[in-house]
Amino acid sequence: MNSNTHIIDQAEAFCAEKKERLTKPRLEVLKIMAESQQPLRAYEILSKLKDVLDLPSPPTVYRAIDFWLQMGFIHRIESLNAYVICHSNHSHPGAQFTICDDCGTVMEVHVDKMMEFIQDRFTRNTFVPVKWNLEIHGQCSSCRLS
Repeated sequence: MNSNTHIIDQAEAFCAEKKERLTKPRLEVLKIMAESQQPLRAYEILSKLKDVLDLPSPPTVYRAIDFWLQMGFIHRIESLNAYVICHSNHSHPGAQFTICDDCGTVMEVHVDKMMEFIQDRFTRNTFVPVKWNLEIHGQCSSCRLS
């Protein structure tokens, strides 16, 4: 089973368990994102969605994106104004990414102590973090060696 199929299976099981509607646009947006090797902007998703659905509109795409963001199946890369599939357990409050400024590759990374540190540091200072993204821009090893 490839990871794309696995993510779709997870989404279907999640929606069934949580009694969330898995509409065709939601499913197709997730499939498009799961198949992409690069972050996608909303209009890139819309363009690909036109191959699958009749006359999808920008609000349809944004609603599907918002749904998957809320459910934890995708992440927004703020600095790129784009979205990537979550390759983790879909229930973590924070995400950390490395972003290659040359080729555009984005990797979701999990620094185990990062979440503990953030929660501990802020909680002691009377602030409770709910969600965060840490984006580290640089150059991947492939681009650095070429």
